[in-house]
Amino acid sequence: MKIHPTSDVQSKNIGQGTVIWQFCVVLKKAVIGSNCNINFNVLIENDVVIGNNVTIKPGVQIWDGITLEDHVFVGPNVTFTNDNQPKSKNKDFILERTLVRKGASIGANATILPGITIGENAMIGAGSVVTRDVPDNETWIGNPAKKKVKIQ
Repeated sequence: MKIHPTSDVQSKNIGQGTVIWQFCVVLKKAVIGSNCNINFNVLIENDVVIGNNVTIKPGVQIWDGITLEDHVFVGPNVTFTNDNQPKSKNKDFILERTLVRKGASIGANATILPGITIGENAMIGAGSVVTRDVPDNETWIGNPAKKKVKIQ
């Protein structure tokens, strides 16, 4: 494990071979697997599980309730959410869990709404807004994201 000295990594649950770059914050209860690449300027909250061989590019926040399985790619500035009705100091906050299955890839600047499952080996196009579950092995693009259909 290699952690840049400018990062604030409180978790002890980080696997071998993982690299955490500059200016990252990883909270105490986060679990990160082996051989991950956590690029600079990434926030990882407490109730987060990240599998093995995951790449998270710069400018991403992984909020409570997010799980990234093995071999997931998260592009730069991807936005995850965990609350359908966000309000400041909301006492009635309901955490909505998001699951990104093994081998999925999320393109730069995509937004993933809360409570979504992105299927195994699915691809999310850059800038897409994912509003519902994405099945295994499909490519989704657009706002709202829909299955990409080949035009012949």
